[in-house]
Amino acid sequence: MIVDLPNASTSQISHRLVEIREDVGAMALSRVLTLVIVVGEDEAEDALAVANAASHQHPARIVCVILANARGKARLDAQIRVGGDAGASEVVVLRLYGELIGHARSVVTPLLLPDSPVVAWWPHDAPKDPGGDPVGAMAQRRITDCAVADNPGAMLRRLGKVYRPGDTDLAWSRITLWRGLLATALDRAPFESVNAATVVGGADSPSADLLAAWLRHSLRCPVSLVRSREGSGIVSVRLERASGPTDLVRPQLGDTATLDQPDQPQRAIALAPRSDAECLADELSRLDPDDVYADALISGLPKIIRRRTTMTDAVRAGEVPSPSEARQEVERLTKESSKIIRNAMVEAAPEDASSSTEAVRTAVRDRLRTEDEA
Repeated sequence: MIVDLPNASTSQISHRLVEIREDVGAMALSRVLTLVIVVGEDEAEDALAVANAASHQHPARIVCVILANARGKARLDAQIRVGGDAGASEVVVLRLYGELIGHARSVVTPLLLPDSPVVAWWPHDAPKDPGGDPVGAMAQRRITDCAVADNPGAMLRRLGKVYRPGDTDLAWSRITLWRGLLATALDRAPFESVNAATVVGGADSPSADLLAAWLRHSLRCPVSLVRSREGSGIVSVRLERASGPTDLVRPQLGDTATLDQPDQPQRAIALAPRSDAECLADELSRLDPDDVYADALISGLPKIIRRRTTMTDAVRAGEVPSPSEARQEVERLTKESSKIIRNAMVEAAPEDASSSTEAVRTAVRDRLRTEDEA
């Protein structure tokens, strides 16, 4: 359901929201927070689609502030979306014109859910100081996205200088799986300290910078950053230890990575790039300051060693793992896994059809265990 309210006031919008809840049964009681999106006209619908998808995990009132034409007479055009047009939320779209663009906070404040947290999100064109921005100042969490900036590295450094508790960035959320896999690898034998680390990532990937910064602060060892071509995302991480390197490689933004550790078989691991909706949902799940992000941004980022060498030269020198070899290994492991599953299904072949699923699972586990022991 979509209701248009041209040339409206905030009191008219609030009154209409109450009427809609009474008419169609949409309740605000289930909304756990208010998500305020500040965005331009061209990016508004994409941002709303991401927010609607994230709202299935975190029902919210979404207030989308569209900064339209700054010229002309001050005017507020509103639109209310509920039901299938709003995901698990109720959406209020506000188009600001003229001088009203400079007073977004005054327009948004009457539409906030009472006694509930406020999260501000700038999908594009974030303010230089999110915490000092009028909309950002009233929010418990402030979400930016360095990946869409013209100069992601410069934006990261600027965010580090103006950081305030509650700030975060979607580039940080995108490395959650990488951090989890690396932490798990270090929790297994051999239990050795890391002497040095190298991250390979695209020249336009702020996530690579943040991953290197997190490793630098967490491991207290030298961490180098080697750039790959733009658009390649994070390619690999090498952790140097006394027994040999631990390599986590994801070739060409694929869905599968390889983990290679000393004295252990090489493994294929699911490591698909995360969607913006997944990352936004993660950030909405916590409303306290992210101290780990703060440490990486403020303490780790300035201490990264930024190598001038290319990824190709670093691979030739043996300093970082080869993505092409990792790709070939992923293909080999995938074929072997498919063969094991097919053989296990043939071996299971239960007479009782109701037990076929469990029989196949048992056969697959047994065959995988046999392959690992071999």
